[in-house]
Formats: sequence, C-alpha cells, structure tokens
Amino acid sequence: MSKTNGFKRYVGLTFLIGFGFFTMGLMDPLYDTYVPAFLGRYIESKSLIGLVMTLDNALQLFLIPIVALWSDRTRTRIGRRMPFIITMLPASAFFFGLIPYSAALSLGALIAVIFFLNIFKTSVRGPVVALMPDTIPGEFRSEANGVINTMGGVGTILGTLVLARLMDVDTKLPILGQTKDRLPFPVASLFVVLAVIVLLLFVREKNHDQAAAEERVPIMASIKQVVAQKDKSVLYILVSIFLWFMAHEGVKPFLGLYARDALGASSGMMALPQGVAGISYALAAIPMGYLAHKLGRRKVIRSSLVGLGVITAVFTAFSLFGPSLGLKGAGAFYVFMAMMLVYGVFWGSVVTNSFPMLWQLSTFGTVGIFTGLYYTFSQSASILAPPITGLIIDITNLFKPAPEYQYTGIFAFASLCMLGARAVMAKVKKGEPGDAALASD
Repeated sequence: MSKTNGFKRYVGLTFLIGFGFFTMGLMDPLYDTYVPAFLGRYIESKSLIGLVMTLDNALQLFLIPIVALWSDRTRTRIGRRMPFIITMLPASAFFFGLIPYSAALSLGALIAVIFFLNIFKTSVRGPVVALMPDTIPGEFRSEANGVINTMGGVGTILGTLVLARLMDVDTKLPILGQTKDRLPFPVASLFVVLAVIVLLLFVREKNHDQAAAEERVPIMASIKQVVAQKDKSVLYILVSIFLWFMAHEGVKPFLGLYARDALGASSGMMALPQGVAGISYALAAIPMGYLAHKLGRRKVIRSSLVGLGVITAVFTAFSLFGPSLGLKGAGAFYVFMAMMLVYGVFWGSVVTNSFPMLWQLSTFGTVGIFTGLYYTFSQSASILAPPITGLIIDITNLFKPAPEYQYTGIFAFASLCMLGARAVMAKVKKGEPGDAALASD
C-alpha cells in the first residue's frame, strides 16, 4: 500500500477534525471584513484602524504559544486538546455574535467585545491546530492539512458568500432585533456551536508516536534547539512565514474597504473577495497536499510564493492603471474577483504545506511548541502589517487621489513581501515526509 493510498483510512477522521478549522474559516473573514467598517464609524484614520485591528494579533502572539504548550501537557479522559476546544470555542461564538450590537453602542463597547472575543478565539487556536498532528501520522500530514484547510475554506465560503449577504437584510427578528448590518454574526455563532458539538461527539484523540507519548520538552529548550541547529531550516521556515503573513495580513483588513471604496461593492458584497479566494483555497488545498507529497513541500511552496508575488504585482497594476483603461464599477469588481480566485490557489498551497514542514521536524512532546512558534512568527507579522499598510493608505490620501487609487500601495507592499519570502524559502533544506525530527546538535 502506497503512502498516499494509506491516507484514505484517515480521510473521514480528518474531515471531522477539520470542523475546528471550519470555525476559524467562518469567523475570521467576517471579522476582518466588517470590524474595520464598524471601527470606521468612530475612527477616520486608516492607520489607527489598522492598529486597532492588531489587538487580536498581539494577544495571539502571547496566548497561542502559552495555551498550545499548556495543552501539550494536559491529560484528560477526552484528550489534551478537547477540553480547551469545548470551553473556549463556545465562548468565542458568544462574543462574536455580539460584535455588531456593541458597534451600535459605542467605540468602547466594540473594543471591549473584540478584546474578550480574541481572548477566547486566540486561546483555542493552538489546540485546534495541534489536534490534527496529534491524531494523524506524520507521513500523511500534508494531505491531512489539505483536508482541514478545505474545511476552513468551506467556512470562509459560507461566511463570505452566504452569511455576508445577510448584512443587506433589513428586518426585525425576535431576540436579535434589527438585522441590517448585523445578522451574519449571530448566525455564524450558531454554526460555531454546532461545529463544537460535532468535534465532541465524533473525534477521539489518538497518539501515533507511542514511544514519545509522555515526552515533555521545555519550551525554551525547544527554541534553543531551533536557534542552535547547524541546519537552519526551521528558522528559515519561520522567517518565510513572517514575510508571507506580512503580505497577506497587510492587505486583508483593507480588502473589504477596497471593494467598497474603489470597486463600488455594497455592504453585503464587501466580503466577496475573501469568499472567492476561499473557494479556490478550498478546491486547491487537498490537491496541493497530494502534490506536495509527490513533488516535495519545498518545491510546491517556493513555486506558490512566486505565484503570489506575481499576482499581487498584478493587483498593483490593476489598481494603478485599471481606472484609466476603463475598468471601473461592476466590471472592475468582477475582474478583481477572477484574480482573487488565482490568489486563493497559491495561498492555499502555501498554508497547506507550511505547517506540515514544521510538524515534520517536531516530536509528540513538541507539537504544541512548534505550533506556537508558527503563530509567534505569523502573528508578529499580523501585528506589524496592518498599521504599516494603513499608514501607506494615509500617506497616499495626503495627495487626495480618487478612491480607486487609495489602496495601490498596499498591493505593492504585499508583492515585495511575497518575493522576499520566496528568497528565504530557497535556503530551507528539511521538512519533507521522512525527515527526522529536530534534535540538539
């Protein structure tokens, strides 16, 4: 039986595990699209909005490694990750549903709800992500990561193409009250709770690395191993992660505003760019996992980063020259959607295969720590990027350009970061199926 065929016995379990990723895929795009618009009711400066949007990322920088390590060392009857999932995801759902209602009250209420939401949503992310490598053998993790990223993509599609359209529904419902610019959030919260029920009922954690079942590696010792290694593959992977998230997270908070201000999208259509990317992301994730198993994770990621560098450069040219070529309004919006389809394929390929490279170099005792390192670097980028791109927009606006040109600079910034990530990934030598876990020299 080939390794690829051997994964078939884990497909069903992996889809069930993917319900954890489904919740993140559902909440994150709605949050990233509409919270900047809610903040815009009270804050004019885009750089300040970008700064507020990094509050969740600052929490992620600290909480994800801490809670991931905590879950590494947790032993309960239902597993080491599940206690965090069944308590923190429902709490996340509760505060997520409150976002539009708090935005209608005051800026202080909105920020308070955002803060508590991200305490819980951030804390649970590490255990949700680490559930898959705990349960699926290392040789199948690219394929498995493709499956769970597909589930995340399904969440994104549901949130952005279906639920986001409910922003335009203007009626009054019992308990929920007025629905205009509010309804997607409580409905999404209900889906999150249902996903938690599925995880609790159908997923049982298993350790496939029995020899290391009780291994406990101190976090500082693991980090020292990363730095001290003669082969710097793990360090280079982490730096690459930082750079490609600088690109992605720098654009994401302003993508809905770009769709509205430059392309004329309504409130219900502001999330469509992320939704369209989510479609191609979901369709590409599993094939890209299998392709990486066949061709190598490094080769697939490097090629995808070139693609991302090129497509973001095309975004730059589209924003800069499209209006003068007559690409405005609905026509420009649908051309941009087509380009987001391409972006989603490359982005899904990178995300699908980068985590398995790190997990490949971890052990059972350090899965949570390496998961935390991934988020330390990705969330550091998420903290830095939105204020930088917001400042780029503010500087551009000093010259009072037409709305079509206000966002050009953030796409150029993204292209440079993607190409920088490709240059660093060229130095990575390990992370393929069969490579040994990280060991001290």
